[in-house]
Amino acid sequence: MLGTYVSLVLVLGASFVVGQAIFCLCGRRRRSSLSPAVGLGVICAAAWGATHVAGSAWAGLGAVAVLVLVGAIAMRYEPATGEIEGLVLALFGAVALGSIPFVLELRFGILGTSLNPDMSQHLFAADQLLNGGEERLVAEGYPLGPHALAASVTKLGPSLVHAFGGLTMAAAVAATIAPLGVLGSLPKPRRIGAALLVGAAYLAASYYIQGAFKETMQALFVLAFAVGLAELGREGATEAPRLGRWERLKAVPLGLLSVGSLYVYSFPGLTWIVGALGIWAIAEVVRARALYPLRDAFVPALAAVVVVLVLAAPEIPRMVEFGHFETFNPDGAGLGNLFNPISPIEALGIWPSGDFRLDPGAGFAPAALFYLGGLIGALALGLGLVRSLRAGETALASAVVAGAVLFVYALIAGTPYQEAKALAIVAPVVMLVAVRGCLEATPPVHSLRDAPGRAFAVPALTLAFIVGAAGSSVLTLVNGPVGPSSWTPALLGFSAQLDDESVLAVVDDELVSENGKDLVTWELRGREVCVLAQSEVAPETVSDRAFGAVVVIGELDEPLPIVGRLEEQDRAESGGLEYVLYGANLSGGDPECPFVADGDAAEPAS
Repeated sequence: MLGTYVSLVLVLGASFVVGQAIFCLCGRRRRSSLSPAVGLGVICAAAWGATHVAGSAWAGLGAVAVLVLVGAIAMRYEPATGEIEGLVLALFGAVALGSIPFVLELRFGILGTSLNPDMSQHLFAADQLLNGGEERLVAEGYPLGPHALAASVTKLGPSLVHAFGGLTMAAAVAATIAPLGVLGSLPKPRRIGAALLVGAAYLAASYYIQGAFKETMQALFVLAFAVGLAELGREGATEAPRLGRWERLKAVPLGLLSVGSLYVYSFPGLTWIVGALGIWAIAEVVRARALYPLRDAFVPALAAVVVVLVLAAPEIPRMVEFGHFETFNPDGAGLGNLFNPISPIEALGIWPSGDFRLDPGAGFAPAALFYLGGLIGALALGLGLVRSLRAGETALASAVVAGAVLFVYALIAGTPYQEAKALAIVAPVVMLVAVRGCLEATPPVHSLRDAPGRAFAVPALTLAFIVGAAGSSVLTLVNGPVGPSSWTPALLGFSAQLDDESVLAVVDDELVSENGKDLVTWELRGREVCVLAQSEVAPETVSDRAFGAVVVIGELDEPLPIVGRLEEQDRAESGGLEYVLYGANLSGGDPECPFVADGDAAEPAS
């Protein structure tokens, strides 16, 4: 617990200081709700750049520390003003929601182990950054900004597992704070409630409980970019007079969100941002019936583009290499950890299931309830879009349209796995448009006492939408699995020593109870893998099967009941557990074990 929350404080604190300092240096006096999002993107880029060049996570930590120090000086020199109470309330509310899976599982371990075991690959990549080793993700241009930041945090004490847990929660908190900048017209209770719904939008929460930090961080950058565009579109009436510096540099924070997206999600991340920007530019020209919006935006846009090109230049060769990564191959089912393609209705925020992968009616609720939730979500989104466009605000609507276009593209030319990611990334923006529109259109309760019946239509929609969306998000958070609280690269190291022979893994019972069986199966993938808890081991489950290798995790209470030869080949220790690899010569029939392909994307053992 301490390691996770210390990591959260370190990452979120550094993000806020660096992000707010950037706004100050660009000439803005007001405190920005986008500071954590902007700062998180910058420190991810800095941590990776320094770690990659110097070959040490200490360099990444040093780079982030320098940015924080410079940021603290800049904030002191250019003190910011603005509300702080709303930020604090949203922060603590988001931390409480993000803590639900850990609290219910009574441990702070690897998020989503039995849903999506990909975290083991991320842990291994970060471990290699810590120890200066080569790894497939490093060699293939995979974006490693978050991995380098997590590795840097471990230099201050937390483990990699808890560093990633804190980082994932920090992204969720930043996504809750970001929309506050466009919710200022609402009373404080409504404003905080709306922000919490945005940060925990159903699909965002569903990816959070999987430990899918890349998608949640990319969703944060897209949300923050849209909010930033909306703020710039109306700042003339709210921003205090300031140096011409802000007029020239006001788009730089948005450019830095793009940089963060590149270092977290590589070049595909720009498709949402560039798409939203392009649609917004067209919408503004159409609305103004003139080109002056583009003319006025030229200098700020040019400054932002220069910043993006300078900071992204070192990563361009790796982005080119990443273009050949296996995830872009549309051949095959492309389901990853999905059971089947998911419904786009889920992006509307109401889906009464603790598992986003289930079809309507497959859980405890009847199918009709799923479709009713979709109808309520669609009406709420429609109301929000109409109100935004009538108010002359096109930024958020542009982000929604860009997300819809990218989902259709994935539907046509991609895989179901990519479709699901496209929906998850746009879900917070969809929730922001819908919940803000509903709450703005709903008058105070006391004003409805003598109102005619038709006046209750919008309040009824608002109530149904908020209850349905909040219930769906909480339902997925309480169903979030949490895996072991410690991790070691030993199993991946053992796997590299083996050929394609079948493997028996005998696992400590406590580790099995922590969803450890799924993690062990995944890390020994590439062959037939049988995983048994020590209490399940019996002569008939071992001696009669022709295993070529045996892995024992934890100390055995008694010798394995086998007939055949075992020869110890390797040994490791981590998290209070012992890991031993044996070469085996066990005669018998073929093992009835699942074959886990090395190339499968996030397929859990089940």
